[in-house]
Amino acid sequence: MAAKPRFRKDTADTSAPTPASASDETHPVDQTLPPFKMFTSGLQHVAAMYAGVVAPPMIVGPAVGLNARDTAFLMGASLFTAGIATLLQTIGFWKIGARLPFVNGVSFAGVTPMVAIGRERGAEGISVIFGAIIVASVLGFVLTPYFSKLVRFFPPVVTGTVITLIGVSLLPVAFNWSQGGNATADDYGSMKNIGMAGLTLLIVLVLRKVLRGFLQQIAILLGLVVGTLVAIPLNMTDFGAIKDAGLVGFPTPFHFGAPQFEIAAIISMCIVMLVCMTESTADMLALGKIVDRPADERVIEGGLRADTLGSAISPFFNGFMCSAFAQNIGLVAMTKVRSRFVVAAGGAILILLGLCPVLASVIALVPLPVLGGAGIVLFGSVAASGIQTLATAALEKGENALIVAAAVGIGLIPIAAPQFYHAFPSDLLVVLDSGISTGCVVAIVLNLAFNHWGGKGTSKSTDSSQEAGAARTPATAVPQ
Repeated sequence: MAAKPRFRKDTADTSAPTPASASDETHPVDQTLPPFKMFTSGLQHVAAMYAGVVAPPMIVGPAVGLNARDTAFLMGASLFTAGIATLLQTIGFWKIGARLPFVNGVSFAGVTPMVAIGRERGAEGISVIFGAIIVASVLGFVLTPYFSKLVRFFPPVVTGTVITLIGVSLLPVAFNWSQGGNATADDYGSMKNIGMAGLTLLIVLVLRKVLRGFLQQIAILLGLVVGTLVAIPLNMTDFGAIKDAGLVGFPTPFHFGAPQFEIAAIISMCIVMLVCMTESTADMLALGKIVDRPADERVIEGGLRADTLGSAISPFFNGFMCSAFAQNIGLVAMTKVRSRFVVAAGGAILILLGLCPVLASVIALVPLPVLGGAGIVLFGSVAASGIQTLATAALEKGENALIVAAAVGIGLIPIAAPQFYHAFPSDLLVVLDSGISTGCVVAIVLNLAFNHWGGKGTSKSTDSSQEAGAARTPATAVPQ
């Protein structure tokens, strides 16, 4: 039996395929597929992450007072910029890009802080959000060479806590959608709205159970479609956004005005950027293991550069901060298709969708109760992934359980007691009102205090076991 070709770890260069001297075959990551299979496999990646890309602008748009048409524009821009960020990761140039089958899109981590920044500011709030993202992304790009050296300071006890808080922080949004989205409306919380959300949730669960393969991967999208079709005869859909939408369009740079720069908003988004960089690092470690091209420091540095550059470019085209989508890592593991060019094809499809406003407007037809029912599964899966990550975090060793308890407890304050910080200065509220930001800071500081500072005898063993857990499980990546 012929010996299976082996790929040396030190040949996982981010700037070139595996050298011919190391192997007579092209590494599966660098292989290209026939055009039809390339397109269909890329489309599958888009289907797996499509709902995650459009959900954040669906949350932020109405929260800052945008109408249905502007919200649809925001969703199209998010698709466009997600495609750009994905191409930066998969194809890359110079020292930018992990050159792995790595899908990038709008990060959920920034949703709550962006809503806090934009609340009661209208369209001006969008400009402040974009300004903060640009500054945070540029700073992240500068810090990338140093951040990539600090992988051991972000074990599963930190990433798992942050991922869990992301999911739990977003679940109230799904509950609000399920009630109708507008607390001042007469039918807010009506049995009709909640019943529609419950029906959509049931449809998604049933489809996920009975379907297989590609259709199972898009069960949430199919649930949204079926739920919307049921809602049409009940007069729960709004066709206003699609009437004036063109077939072809372009996300005009700074459509909502020039970016504005406010220090409190910038600080908040810098914290989000650190969260995104932490998540992406965990994603690259997991994906490198799956595709048999381990993510070393150079790969992580290139991947983080692509993340931060994509996030810096995104606001120019009215998009938000970008990071990795973990459900696509699971898709790579499931399908065994490891080619980065397949994911690059998915990035090209995202760009095309972003250039077709009528498709983005169709998304706006989904009633909020329908989206709320699907959102319970979508956001709940984020929290479940965080719990899976914490299961690998060696909570029985040292003070790791205490770290999780304190970080989750403080991170839940804005959700469980929204008025807790009402006496604090308004500038601080931009950070404190985000349980994700505060929980992340607490987890990082406590992990350093208990596991790295002070020369504890258990420090090294705790860190090594956590790092081993991060390397062996893809659950450390946050599903968007």
